Parts: sequence; C-alpha cells; structure tokens
Amino acid sequence: MARHSKTRSRMPRRKWAAGRGALMLIGLMFASSAGLRIATGAGPAIAKEVSALTGANTEQSAPQVCTSPNEIDAILQALRLKEDQLSQRESDLLALEQSLRLAEIKVRENLAALEAAEQSLSQTIAKSELASETDLKRLTAVYEGMKPKDAAGLFEEMDPEFAAGFIGRMRPDAAAAIMTGLSAPTAYSISVILAGRNANAPTE
Repeated sequence: MARHSKTRSRMPRRKWAAGRGALMLIGLMFASSAGLRIATGAGPAIAKEVSALTGANTEQSAPQVCTSPNEIDAILQALRLKEDQLSQRESDLLALEQSLRLAEIKVRENLAALEAAEQSLSQTIAKSELASETDLKRLTAVYEGMKPKDAAGLFEEMDPEFAAGFIGRMRPDAAAAIMTGLSAPTAYSISVILAGRNANAPTE
C-alpha cells in the first residue's frame, strides 16, 4: 500500500515538469518568431540608412579633379595668357601715366611762357601807346605853333580821319584858325568826323 501511494505522488510532479517544459518551449518559439519579424522588418531599413550614409560620405569625399593632362595644360595656358595680358595692360597704364605727366609739365611750361609773353606784350603795348601819345602831343603842338595858312595846306593833304584826330586835340582857337584856311569840302568832312566821334562819346 505504501509503495502504491509513493508511485501516485510522483506522477503529478512528472506531469507538471513536462507541462512546464512545453510552455517554455512554446515561449521560446514565440520569442524567436518575434525576433525574426523584428529582424526582417528593421534589417532593410538599417541597411538602407547605412547605404545612404555610406553613399553620402563617398560623394562628399570624392574630389573633383582633372585627370586629363590636356585639361591641365589648357588651364595653365589660359592662366599664362591672362597673366601676360595683365602685365601688358599694366605696362600700357604706366606708359600712359608717364606720358600724361610729361604732357602736364609741358603744358605748365607753355602756360608760364605764354603768361610771360603776354606780360611782355602788355608792357610793349603800353610803352608803344605812351610813345604814340607823346608823339601825337608833340606833333599837335607843332601844328598849333605853325601859321594857320601853312597848317591848313598840310591838312588839305591828310586823310580826313587823320586830320580830324589832330584837330580834335588842338586848342579851340588854333583848330578854328586852321579850319578857316581849309577848303569847304575838306572842312566839311573833318567836321562830320568830329561830330560823329562826339555823338558816340558818353554824355555822363
């Protein structure tokens, strides 16, 4: 009887252990299935992100270089040509600047010479006018000191404009005496010239 009771008490423990083992196995299967789903779902996304990052780094790190010797030679030749053009332009500008400086110096020299010549000419004209005025005064005094008849003979031979200039400078009594000895046409012409000069003279 005692043996039968021990046998019965051991049988439920074995069944419970077997049942617990089956539950653990089922749980592991579900966990494995979930892990596979997660792995199969996230794997392509992770792979895609890794591929994108790798491609971006590859594009950024890849330098744009000229691998063709012909392209390098063309660029160097263009740079040399540009450098030569700039050097030539700089030389032209320096030459133009020097020419402008020389022209400015020449213009200043010519201006100074022109001013000196103008001043000298003004002085010469002033001297000439003074001399002419002095000569006219002397000659007028000579005509005034002549006899009216002799002076009238000379005035008959003069150009009316020239004669009117002397008559206008003379004292009124001397001028009247000479005008009396002139012929009527000559006296008339000199009178018209004198009247015209007096008409054009300012009154105030």
